[in-house]
Amino acid sequence: MMAPSPPRIHWPCLLVALAIMVVGSIYPLLFANAQGKADHSLALALFGAMSAGLVRGVGFIPRWWLWRWLFSGWALVLALGWAAVVRWQWF
Repeated sequence: MMAPSPPRIHWPCLLVALAIMVVGSIYPLLFANAQGKADHSLALALFGAMSAGLVRGVGFIPRWWLWRWLFSGWALVLALGWAAVVRWQWF
C-alpha cells in the first residue's frame, strides 16, 4: 500500500488569503460601510475567505467532509462572492 502524497501548498488560495490579511491591516476601512461604521457581514465574509484560503493554501485538507468543504478553495470563492455582494449591495 502506498503512502499518501504529502500535502502541497495551493498558491492561489494562499495568495488571496495573504492579500486579504495585508490589505485589511493596512486599510481597515475596507471592513467599514459608507457611514464609516463596521460592516460585520462584510468582515465575516472576508475573514471566512481568509480562513479558508490560509487553511487550504498551506496544504492542510481536513478529514471530516464538513470541515473539508468549509476550508476549501470553493468556500473561498463563495465567501469572496458574498463579500462582493455585501460591499456593493448587489441584491
